Amino acid sequence: MRTISIIGLGTMAAAIGARAVRGGNLVEVTGRDSAKAEDLAKKLGGGATAGAFGAVPAGDIVILAVPHAAAAPILAQYGDALAGKIIVDISNPLTEDLSAKVTPGGVSAAQLIAQAAPASARVVKAFDVVFGEVLADPDRPADVLIAGDDAHAKADVSAFIETLGLRPLDTGDLTMAEWLEGAALLIIGLAKQRGNADFTLGVGVPR
Repeated sequence: MRTISIIGLGTMAAAIGARAVRGGNLVEVTGRDSAKAEDLAKKLGGGATAGAFGAVPAGDIVILAVPHAAAAPILAQYGDALAGKIIVDISNPLTEDLSAKVTPGGVSAAQLIAQAAPASARVVKAFDVVFGEVLADPDRPADVLIAGDDAHAKADVSAFIETLGLRPLDTGDLTMAEWLEGAALLIIGLAKQRGNADFTLGVGVPR
């Protein structure tokens, strides 16, 4: 049994947290609104707890489930509290209308987070090309594309993803995060055309 900390209280945090509890993990949720954090922890059940925002997270894996614009201020507030942690960035750096990326070419949100995080923290990109609607269905399989520079961190995140009933697929080092964020822009465009986000990007290889 592992402990996972989730910073953020939105749809993605709730969906990942619910799957994590179901997969036998202990879950800690934190957010600026402590009352909402307590409510989410109660909703998740399974021994989930609400942590103190800005304090050292209980889990070795910390899922940063916040919008791209919120990441830098949160990293600044946590500071060395994230030292030695695996930080999972799920964000997509998109414009308000979700039509374009806001990061310059050659730079990903995950790389910016890695630059802002403590030197001993290891950043892994994951979950950004899986819609919350898909994750919210506990029995629905999906591929989770990941990227990161540290092989051990990716192995730990992959093992966690498997407990969620999902399949991790390693796309390479953190430079690949830019392309994962581009893929998110692609599937968001498809969702707009379809009128729903009830689908997922997958790879057709045997499980």
